[in-house]
Amino acid sequence: MSHNPDPYYDRPEVSNSDLTALKEILHPRPITGDRERAFRFGTLVDALITEPGRVNFYRRTVDDVPYTDTEFDQGIEMRRALRAEARHDPFLARVLAECDTQRVSVNPDHRIQYCGFPFSLPTRCKWDWFFTRLHFGGDLKTTAAATQREFDQALDLFDWDRSRAWYMDCAGTDRDFIYAISKKNHRIFKKTITRGDDTYRRGREKYEELAFHWWCLNLTNTDRP
Repeated sequence: MSHNPDPYYDRPEVSNSDLTALKEILHPRPITGDRERAFRFGTLVDALITEPGRVNFYRRTVDDVPYTDTEFDQGIEMRRALRAEARHDPFLARVLAECDTQRVSVNPDHRIQYCGFPFSLPTRCKWDWFFTRLHFGGDLKTTAAATQREFDQALDLFDWDRSRAWYMDCAGTDRDFIYAISKKNHRIFKKTITRGDDTYRRGREKYEELAFHWWCLNLTNTDRP
């Protein structure tokens, strides 16, 4: 069975997921909930909304990975909730109608500063949605948040601010957005980000520290005989 055969995940550039893995080594903290289950379900919802070609609706699989009827039905309901929200949110309607999905950006010389020290890394990111003509994009999330306050807390807890700043700087965009669908009540949460605002600055500070540690580790490994 294939668990997403996309060659993007074999690329050598540094991704936001790489920074997350490094953070878990440098700053370990207790893991709450079933992360593997959450990731698996997020993959289903992402595929249903942005890559339906990966989904076998008859067999209820994504990339030949089977899902239970409960999981698949919930994913369908969350997709339906997002589409219903688009009837009241003109921007979301444009996102669903106009954006390229799963668009890859690569920056071979992503220039970064940490505490005034300049360095660079080859970086990559993969957008759930991207307005090619307008040159900006955004992200789709599933969340356990049921209220706006819980969603706002999740932005920091799960480093979604870091992710968005990383994507913006990797691709050189000035705007960004997140749409998140609640797994609890199917409520849709929205966050817009502009270069220089509080969310962007907080996220950039987070990724600069981790990127510097990544650069140091890579330099150390390169210098070994």
